[in-house]
Amino acid sequence: MLRLYTHPVCLQHAPGPGHPESPARLHAVLAALDRDRFAALDRIEAPRASIEALERVHDPAHVARILASAPADGLVRLDEDTLMSPASAEAALRAAGAVAAAVDAVLNQRASRAFCAVRPPGHHATADQAMGFCLFNNVAVGAAHALAEHGLERVAIADFDVHHGNGTQDIFAREPRVLFVSSHQSPLYPGSGGAEETGVGNLLNAPLPPQTGSQAFRQLWDERLLTRLDAFRPQLLLVSAGFDGHRADPLAQLQLDADDFAWLTARLVDIARVHAAGRVVSTLEGGYDLDALAASASAHVAALMA
Repeated sequence: MLRLYTHPVCLQHAPGPGHPESPARLHAVLAALDRDRFAALDRIEAPRASIEALERVHDPAHVARILASAPADGLVRLDEDTLMSPASAEAALRAAGAVAAAVDAVLNQRASRAFCAVRPPGHHATADQAMGFCLFNNVAVGAAHALAEHGLERVAIADFDVHHGNGTQDIFAREPRVLFVSSHQSPLYPGSGGAEETGVGNLLNAPLPPQTGSQAFRQLWDERLLTRLDAFRPQLLLVSAGFDGHRADPLAQLQLDADDFAWLTARLVDIARVHAAGRVVSTLEGGYDLDALAASASAHVAALMA
């Protein structure tokens, strides 16, 4: 059974008119998942992340700053493109809490896999900095929770967002129990993710030039990233599911489509079946064309349910 974690407050995080990371993104995803083919989803309200869970990956000062920065009204700007509205701190707590709860569910055999339809996204948030629309690093919170609370020794994170997950890399660059593999467009924000960035041998970055299409994307994952994941033998597979590599996305220039995300998701599930009893927890990252996001997220979730 696939669990879907979300929370209404994630729709209330509002970075302002014209901001690409808008509530309409999550509305589009949830509307796409409210169809007959997804009737079997086990829909769960995301809990708040605990301070302890957040502080496993973030400096206490960062956690306190985010929780104290939500304004009573209006907006607070944390950097050029990362803003907080009155509901943002609560939404960030629920987004991170969704991933930790999903990890508990799959490891305690209450679900086989899970998708966290949440915002704000997380993979750009470093240990001490909110950036790139991200406040807390949701997937990192989930990975650290799996290590600390469940005693896992090998947790893998696969990130196919078009932007490099610099925050996830920053948090785990010296943690050999976590393997981080990423494909992403380069050059592009945030400017990290070069192939030479290998951490303690636990990072595999695979930059893609603009205009890369389906064939090269699939070949890269087949020959390098999936091979590395398989060799790592993860006990749990986490996914930073960004759909902004779609050809219609306004913030990047890859030429992928929903079928590519379905194909990759199926391959990731195959690896999880071999090494992790099928356990996959995926969380929403980017994707800024609403139609492409809805189609891509639907394809991803359908592949997780298979």
